[in-house]
Parts: sequence; structure tokens; C-alpha cells
Amino acid sequence: MNFLDKYNIKVDKNLLLNALTHSSYSNEHECENYERLEYLGDAVLELIVSEYLYKAFSYEEGDMTKLRSSYVCEHALYEYAKKIDLISHIRVGNGQINNINETIIADVFESVLACIFLTNGYNKCRDFALSIIKPFIDNKVVFYSDYKSLLQEMVQTTKKSLEYRVVKEKGPAHDKTYEVEVVVDDIVYGKGIGKSKKEAEANAAFNALEKKAEFKGEMNETKTDQN
Repeated sequence: MNFLDKYNIKVDKNLLLNALTHSSYSNEHECENYERLEYLGDAVLELIVSEYLYKAFSYEEGDMTKLRSSYVCEHALYEYAKKIDLISHIRVGNGQINNINETIIADVFESVLACIFLTNGYNKCRDFALSIIKPFIDNKVVFYSDYKSLLQEMVQTTKKSLEYRVVKEKGPAHDKTYEVEVVVDDIVYGKGIGKSKKEAEANAAFNALEKKAEFKGEMNETKTDQN
């Protein structure tokens, strides 16, 4: 597949086809899908990122764990998949064709890693993965998984309550869109839309963080009042 050729990586073509195949496609065509490979790729990816963070930084265990979770989260994998032009090669069934969501794309990225690992070994797989992931780490890119965490930490400093409310759902069951508000002490601080509740919540948290100057100002006022 040409998305691997530019990285000078050769893999077993049948194994790669499995790695690119969603269960909806395999059910229609009676072939293998990516689920077993995704299981292996998940473990390989976690090891690669863990090893890199351990060698590159002198952080404590908790900080490394938090940082790792950001760079192996679903949205991070989705961004990695976009970077290598993987998405157009994913095979899905007719009923799934309009809903190749972030979860599927993230799973396929992991399954492709497993394919590279099985064909070329750990070192080649690690070099490939880090060539994609390391620039995001070096540039301190924050992925969706951390938007909610960052907002939660901000709210905890003022002992405020935070919740996410689904305010709208639209579309058929296989292709829903959700609109979510993030609410702090009954005040709406952000809104987000996504193809899943999780994605919509993350977008709402990001929207709230974009307004952090105003948010911080109110937090400081709260601290002053408490003093």
C-alpha cells in the first residue's frame, strides 16, 4: 500500500488487508478483519510510547502515565492515521460506509502497527511509529483526551461542579451527531458537536478552554472572594 511505501516499509499484503478491514466488511465478504491485530497493536503502541517517554524525559511515573495517555488516545491515533493517509484505505461494509468514525480509524492505525511489528520486528515498528508521534510530543500538542482532564483540573482548583449535558441528537442510529454543553455550576462554558458523545464532550471542553482567559478571571475572583 502506498501509504507505507514512502516509509520504506514492506509488509505481508494479506496481513495488511486484514489490518485495514472492519468487521462490517468481513461479515459481508467472509474474510478476516482487524480486531485481533488491533489487540496486538494497542500493546505495541503503548510500549513504544512508554519507552520513548522513559528515555526522553525524567518525569515521575504519574506524569509519564498522564502524558502517555494523551498520545495513545483515540483522537491522537486518528490524527496519526490522517498524517500517513491511512483513512482512504480502510475497508468497511455497505452499512458502515458513511460512518468511518474516529474509533474505527484509531483501531486500524493500531492494527497496521501490529502488521508492521509482525512483519519487520519491534525496532522497525518503533522507528515508524515515532517518526509520526514524536513531532506531536515535541510540539506539545494536546489531544482530545486531555481537554476534559485539563478542564477538570481547572475546575477542581475552585471546587466548582462540572458536568456534560447532551442537548441535541440528530441523524439515524448508525450515523448520529451529538451536541453537548459543558456546564460549570449551572453556567454553560462551552459547546461541542461530535459523531459520538465522547467526541462531543471533548469538543465542548476544548471550546471552554478556548475561553480560558475569561474563565481564569472568574476563578481569580472566586479565590479573592474566598480570601
